[in-house]
Amino acid sequence: MSGIRLTWLGHAAFHLVTPEGKGILIDPWLDNPKCPDHLKSFERVDWILVTHGHFDHLGNTLDLARKYGAHVVGIFELYLFVTGQGIENATGMNKGGTLDLGEIKVTMVAADHSSGAQLGDRVIYCGDPVGYIIHFSNGMKIYHAGDTNVFGDMQLIGRLYSPDVALLPIGGLYTMSPPEAAEAIRLLGVKKVVPMHYGTFPVLTGTPAELRERTADIPGLEILALEPGQSIEL
Repeated sequence: MSGIRLTWLGHAAFHLVTPEGKGILIDPWLDNPKCPDHLKSFERVDWILVTHGHFDHLGNTLDLARKYGAHVVGIFELYLFVTGQGIENATGMNKGGTLDLGEIKVTMVAADHSSGAQLGDRVIYCGDPVGYIIHFSNGMKIYHAGDTNVFGDMQLIGRLYSPDVALLPIGGLYTMSPPEAAEAIRLLGVKKVVPMHYGTFPVLTGTPAELRERTADIPGLEILALEPGQSIEL
C-alpha cells in the first residue's frame, strides 16, 4: 500500500491508515449516531489525535487507548487530563510544535473555539482547542481543523504547511457554516476538502451542497463529501 486510506466515522471522527499500515484515529467519538457499528473496532490503533476536550471529540479516547495501547496526542492541558485518567502512553504538545512519531509527524496549529472535558458534574479546563497537520512518509499532508471558526491565520497555515487535503467543519452553530468554511478554503489555498461536523444533529444544518455553491468560483477545488463509513484513498 503506497497511499493513505481515510475513513469518515461521522461527526469529526476519522480513521486513517498510513502507507506503512499504521492506524490513526482523530477525535474518536464513536458513539456518535452516524458511526457505523462495524467501524467501532479496528485491526490496530497506533495514535489518537484529540483536538479538544468536548465530549464529541475526546469521545471514546480513554477506552480506545486502553484497548489498543495507542499513543494519545493533545495540547498540554488535555494531556494532563488524559494521564490523570490513567493513560500513560501520551504526549502533550502545543501550537507551533511538531511531534515526530516515526512514520508520521504531527504539527499542532491553532483553532478558534473553546475546550473543556466533563468529569461528573464538573467541567475540566483542557487548554486551547487545536487543529493538526499530519505529515505522511509519501509527502501527503492532511489538515484536520478541529472545531473552529474561520480565522485569518489560516492563511499562514496554508503558507507554512501547504496541506493537500483539509478536513473542515461546516455544520454551523458550534463551528463554521458553509459561508465561513468557503472563506477558510480560500485562505488555506487547499484543493481537496472533506466536510465534517455536519448532519449529526438537526441543529448542524450546513451541507456540502451549500459549500460547493459558495466555492464554485475556485478553480480545481474538489469537495469530497463522504458518507459516514465511506473511505477514500489519497
